[in-house]
Amino acid sequence: MNPQSLQWRIPLIAIVVAVCLYYAIPPLDPDGSGPKQGKIKLGLDLQGGMQLDLRVDTSQLEGKAKSDATARAMEIIRNRIDQFGVSEPSIQEQGTDRIAIQLPGVTDRQRALDLIGKTALLEFKLVSDDSQKLAEAQAGKTPEGHKLYKSDEGGELLLEEKTLLTGKYITDAQIGFGQYNEPDVSLEFNGEGAKIFSDVTGAHVNRRLAIVLDDKVQSAPVINEQIPSGRAQITGRFTMEQANDLAIALRAGALPCPIVVEEERTVGASLGKDSVEQGVRATLFGFSCVVAFMALYYLFSGVVANLALLLNMLIISASLSYFHATLTLPGIAGIVLTIGMAVDTNVLIFERIREELLLKKPMSASLAAGYKKAFTTILDSNLTTLITAIILYNLGSGPVRGFALTLAIGIVASMFTGIFVTRAVFDSLLAKGGLKSLRMLQFLKKTPRLNYLKARKICYVLSLLVIVAGMAAYFMRGSSLYSVDFSGGTMQEIRFEKPVALDKIRGALVEVGFGTATIQRVGDTNQIIIRSGLKSENAITETIKKNFPDNAFEALRIESVGPIVGKELKTKAVWAFIISLIAIWSYVAWRFDFKFAFGAILALFHDGLVAVGAVALTGREISITVLAAVLTILGYSINDTIVIFDRIREHRRSGVKETFEEAINSSVNQTMSRTLLTTFTVLLVVLFLYFFGGEVINDFAFTMIVGLISGTYSTVYIAAPVLVDWPGSRKKK
Repeated sequence: MNPQSLQWRIPLIAIVVAVCLYYAIPPLDPDGSGPKQGKIKLGLDLQGGMQLDLRVDTSQLEGKAKSDATARAMEIIRNRIDQFGVSEPSIQEQGTDRIAIQLPGVTDRQRALDLIGKTALLEFKLVSDDSQKLAEAQAGKTPEGHKLYKSDEGGELLLEEKTLLTGKYITDAQIGFGQYNEPDVSLEFNGEGAKIFSDVTGAHVNRRLAIVLDDKVQSAPVINEQIPSGRAQITGRFTMEQANDLAIALRAGALPCPIVVEEERTVGASLGKDSVEQGVRATLFGFSCVVAFMALYYLFSGVVANLALLLNMLIISASLSYFHATLTLPGIAGIVLTIGMAVDTNVLIFERIREELLLKKPMSASLAAGYKKAFTTILDSNLTTLITAIILYNLGSGPVRGFALTLAIGIVASMFTGIFVTRAVFDSLLAKGGLKSLRMLQFLKKTPRLNYLKARKICYVLSLLVIVAGMAAYFMRGSSLYSVDFSGGTMQEIRFEKPVALDKIRGALVEVGFGTATIQRVGDTNQIIIRSGLKSENAITETIKKNFPDNAFEALRIESVGPIVGKELKTKAVWAFIISLIAIWSYVAWRFDFKFAFGAILALFHDGLVAVGAVALTGREISITVLAAVLTILGYSINDTIVIFDRIREHRRSGVKETFEEAINSSVNQTMSRTLLTTFTVLLVVLFLYFFGGEVINDFAFTMIVGLISGTYSTVYIAAPVLVDWPGSRKKK
């Protein structure tokens, strides 16, 4: 970089900072009521709420009615939710028959489910007054043109199948009160509906007219006289909330067909609050430790790197705000991980500058050579990690996409701040004569001369034993290894006010037919997790409420995944892993050659199997967040591998006469300082996630810890040694 280039680079950095500040800290509205649009939203796992994946069952429809069903259902559901009073709901059509809904702040899950899923098909039918036909129907021989119904008022009613009037003519529905001050729903029909209702009531005076809602008789009053007003009432044993929700559903209109809840994730407000506190705590601790380490180890260079790191965090915040992104707990994990990985860019550059300074080069030449030699490695390693983030974003769902987006933004930001911003700072000081030297501490005083390849066969066997043990646990656990994300079913996490014995809970569930449910305690707390069959959450909750009346409890979260969604998620997980490997293999083969790509992919297989095996051996479950961790491990591991591959390529081009085995050993030794420093900083922030990030993100952090250790090991003892054992490699100079 020359002095002339600073004339535009420094202003560009200033503009980037100003723009990021604008979006990260938006100005107030003109009326001073709050921030402008661009504010980052908190995900449901951080503020509480519901996430639903609905399937529109169009199996009974044909033609245009079938093709329009999803769009009509989505509009009706949107109207219901708007009248329900949910703040900033998200309702999106996905595919031909899916609707994805997010309801922030909603914790009364059953009421929300009833309102959204209620078909609200309102029909008026005549009650048969023939006692003989009623008796025949009750005996199992229903007369033609009739149908037997159970009534909310008690007993059974035989209704004529012909529908005289439907709810499509309703213009308004409001809560009213009957003669005993009980809530009811008052209906008002449009002109056409009022005429039909008048004709029906006029033609059947003294007959009973049943009001049928979703194939269930709500009431069946006697028609005393013709009703020309176009008004009617639905009575029943309603609470105020039930009457209100029914009125909302009727005003919004009936759904064109049934709605099936394929996936539900509900997070209680208190768990969301805990997640925010734990996530912020882990981020601050991790960030503070990395900043302190960089300043202590690299001295002034570390201070410059920390300024770049602060700008990196600002760019991430501004980008999330600009894209109106939703910040989730995995997203916070992505930020924490980005902190550690952003340091890698600076470590690569500083270690290269150190090497140039040791050759007694001038300060300006050392800076130029250090940045130039580190650039290719930084580009290759970050692009491979970016590949996994992009794949994860496209194949992931919900919070995992938030993690992938945060990670991708962080990678791009770290390249900009690490390469562009720090270089501008150093060159600016150099141009003014304020940079005479760069002192740094040195972890390894001398470059090691260890023969890593000598132990490669022992390491092959050791890796094979670890993988076999992990895979044995994987197959032994079978379907129990997978969380409800992939296997389907229901998971609910409950926090009791007082300690409770798991045996007593299990005994209570056995009595009501849920003896196969899995029950576990969360640490040493009063929280328990119950995994059971699909649609069992309400029955289990009622059982616990009945058997533990003196021990109040709160549902922290409920996850319910149907078999169709579980199968889809599992398929996407497999494809994400396969596509990631293919993409990384293609990139490495293009940048290096097939032999290098084979070594890299073999190391990635090793790391993926070790991580999955560790999850199986420790009794944890493979979930969506664990999948995200495994794919992130692939990106991190290839990052580490490419650093060594780049150094090997540099050795091969240098003209030094040495065997391929000697070139690999030299490359591993020369990059060992960087490997240890980067692994340490990334491991540091992930350890804070593990200990302080909370139970929800604990499995993710654990998988990352295993992957970081395995990735560093496989780079040195799997990926590099395979190059030596490749046919014909040893003979080459």
